[in-house]
Amino acid sequence: THIMPRGGQTGGLRPEYRLIFGTLYPAYYSYKAVKSKDIKEYVKWMMYWIIFALFTTAETFTDIFLCWFPFYYELKIAFVAWLLSPYTKGSSLLYRKFVHPTLSSKEKEIDDCLVQAKDRSYDALVHFGKRGLNVAATAAVMAASKGQGALSERLRSFSMQDLTTIRGDGAPAPSSPPPPGSGRASGKHGQPKMSRSASESAGSSGTA
Repeated sequence: THIMPRGGQTGGLRPEYRLIFGTLYPAYYSYKAVKSKDIKEYVKWMMYWIIFALFTTAETFTDIFLCWFPFYYELKIAFVAWLLSPYTKGSSLLYRKFVHPTLSSKEKEIDDCLVQAKDRSYDALVHFGKRGLNVAATAAVMAASKGQGALSERLRSFSMQDLTTIRGDGAPAPSSPPPPGSGRASGKHGQPKMSRSASESAGSSGTA
């Protein structure tokens, strides 16, 4: 089933018709012209492809505004056949009468526009390429710095844990210093004992 085009036309320039008659058939004969190195045939098919490119460009807009016109699609089929026919030589006629004179008179302007467009596109490509590289480099540096900071913090935490483990396993526990005043108290308590033993020894010697 095919979708009915506007205006009630049936069929129209279907894609398979255009593919066969407008593209594949000329492409095959262009190949034969290149293979045989026939300059006349080569020039003929080059003129056809130029006209066909212009026709395809114009068709993009005419399909929008003229699709309601009666027999619009059938006229397109007839036009492509007229371009291809060796009897009418439509593509050669259009090229020699209209396209070649127009392009010859506007060739310098077209070349200048193409050069400017090429330069602008190249400059824009270089500009956006540099911006992209700068963004990528900045992101890489930030990621590297963040990763380095996280790695150093991780290593530091590991080293502190290792030191704590080594201290807990091998080193003796530090002895707590004696409380202040303990020496004085022991001295005071020891001094009466020494005086008492001295008095006892003196008494025993006197009795003897």
